[in-house]
Formats: sequence, C-alpha cells, structure tokens
Amino acid sequence: MKIQVILYASLAHLLPPSSCGNACFLELDQGATIGSLLGSLKVPSDSPKIIFLNGRHAKETQILCDGDRVAVFPPIAGG
Repeated sequence: MKIQVILYASLAHLLPPSSCGNACFLELDQGATIGSLLGSLKVPSDSPKIIFLNGRHAKETQILCDGDRVAVFPPIAGG
C-alpha cells in the first residue's frame, strides 16, 4: 500500500534522499502501523512527537490503510 509521509522541522532529514522537500510516498505492507512506518524511517521511538493521520491526531499503534497521509511534528515551543 502507498502512504504519504510528511516530517516537519528537525525530523525532515530522516526522509529518504528521493523525497521532495519534507514529504515522500512509501510502499508498506498491509497491516503496517504508524510506529512501524516511523521505525523504518529511523525516527527515534523515545523522542516526543505529534502525529496526525489524515489530519487527525493519531497514535503509533494506529494501523495504516492505502492512501493514508501521516504527518509528524517534533514538539514546538515558543510564544
């Protein structure tokens, strides 16, 4: 199945070299989770992150479907 992945800010460097900006499309096996997707990109499992699946908050245990869009942000501070 094909998934769009967008990694923002300090996470963007973890995308494959063929990525366009901070996004790419990846082929994953059926039953893959957000956690397994992030693991394949070597996003540290212990680093805090904000995850959206198709525009809604999600957890790493969420199972992905063909055509899903996963966006991941590092924690953001500021004022």
